[in-house]
Amino acid sequence: MHRKQSIGIFDSGVGGLSVLKHIHLLLPAEDLIYVADSAFMPYGCKSEGIVEERCMKIAGFLAEQQCKAIVVACNTATAAAVHRLRESFDIPVIGMEPGVKPAVANSGSGVVGVLATTGTSGSNKFKQLKDRYAEDAKLLVQPCPGLVEEIEKGDLSSQRLYDLLDQYLKPLMEQGVDTLVLGCTHYPFVVSVIRELVGESVTIVDTGDAIARELKRQLNRRDLLADDTLQGSLYFWSSAADSTPVLSYLWGESVVAGCLDI
Repeated sequence: MHRKQSIGIFDSGVGGLSVLKHIHLLLPAEDLIYVADSAFMPYGCKSEGIVEERCMKIAGFLAEQQCKAIVVACNTATAAAVHRLRESFDIPVIGMEPGVKPAVANSGSGVVGVLATTGTSGSNKFKQLKDRYAEDAKLLVQPCPGLVEEIEKGDLSSQRLYDLLDQYLKPLMEQGVDTLVLGCTHYPFVVSVIRELVGESVTIVDTGDAIARELKRQLNRRDLLADDTLQGSLYFWSSAADSTPVLSYLWGESVVAGCLDI
């Protein structure tokens, strides 16, 4: 059993590690439990019902660990399940959404590109986000099928990965995008390749830091922050038996992932 004050973070696979990094940096005293649902990734091509079911099972596991908050470190999962999670669990549930609002505010040309999974780009939640914040901008949404799977392989310099990004970014650049939103938590891991393809003049928006700050705000409001004289621990779980190597590679140091059979 983990310490009562743990925070649970989960994603369809290893992408949520990009959010975990921000949380660990901002809240180093907190115990963090990360769950990679790698046996069921990617969520982006699955129905909302299936994604919601997976989210409920993982959140149930995190609740059993007596987590004081849950971070849904996945845009697709947030769109499909965050409302039900908030209804079902009496702890803060922090979700992800593509950074359309800051991207539109930042853009000089008013032409903003969004890289997203098919599940995120086609969701009602994303449509509401566009309607709310992108009224005065030209928002170009680019679904990226296959990209999550490539990143999950852990080879971030493969030709296949480069070709996919080139394919998805080229039409956005041809239409004058000056700001690019990373609408999936996997995508920050290939930001160097994205930067190579779009150049230095394009602003890239990643919401991981904003999610960490929102988590801290909600914990502070409920007086749930850990004693900052402590050093937090990290625990990793995966629904796939062979996730440890890619988790270790993307986290940047060796980790051991427990096998989550749900």
